Amino acid sequence: MVKTSAPISYAPLSECNRRAPVLAIRETGPAGPPKPRLLDRIREALRARHYSRRTEEAYVAWIRRYIFFHGKRHPAELGAPEITRFLTSLAVGGKVAASTQNQALSALLFLYREVLELDLPWLDGVVRAKRPQRLPVVLTRDEVRAVLQRVEGVPRLMACLLYGAGLRLLECCRLRVQDVDFAANQIVVRSGKGDKDRVTMLPAALKTALARHLDGAREQHRRDLQAGAGWVELPTALARKYPNAGREWAWQWSSRRLACTWTG
Repeated sequence: MVKTSAPISYAPLSECNRRAPVLAIRETGPAGPPKPRLLDRIREALRARHYSRRTEEAYVAWIRRYIFFHGKRHPAELGAPEITRFLTSLAVGGKVAASTQNQALSALLFLYREVLELDLPWLDGVVRAKRPQRLPVVLTRDEVRAVLQRVEGVPRLMACLLYGAGLRLLECCRLRVQDVDFAANQIVVRSGKGDKDRVTMLPAALKTALARHLDGAREQHRRDLQAGAGWVELPTALARKYPNAGREWAWQWSSRRLACTWTG
């Protein structure tokens, strides 16, 4: 008689003894640099095209205002109706002038064309506000004399330069010592409006007062050098080419004391 063995049974595996699924692990490359923010890209595009600082500040402010007006939506998601709605709100709600409205439009066109690089056909169809014709307000000589007589000290010298030499306010503040030619009775304006240079006259009535002011500014510059200061900003990349030129007297702002007194 043949004996048969009992059937073999296997105990079930517990949950902890079951083989876990194999997870595939892949190596990734190094993370790239973070993408610059939109406003930083706008600033870089403006500086690459040598726009003035005032234009950069104005364009960035208008674009930021445009984004907040549409609930912080990305400009790439917006189009001509949103631009028109924004400009209309400036004219109707803000009651801004036509020149201000056109400046906002120029900032938005720069954003879409130069920064986002979107060649959209509706960009050329956006209507600019029509600027009205206004008569300029011109003071007579007696009125100018009455205004200047009410100003004293250094602010009077600055006001006389603005009127007598035809300088703009920032042109007077940024005037360097080497740009004032007492022998030729002329002033060289560097990087004026539109980044253009020009030559204007130095009024003979201001030569003595301006020379006295520069003597005081030179003494102040000497004290600044002794204190380890006395450095001014140089245009473009001259600071790398001439590292010590920023402390030379010729490159100093001739109107730095004027600017401090005027704005203070």
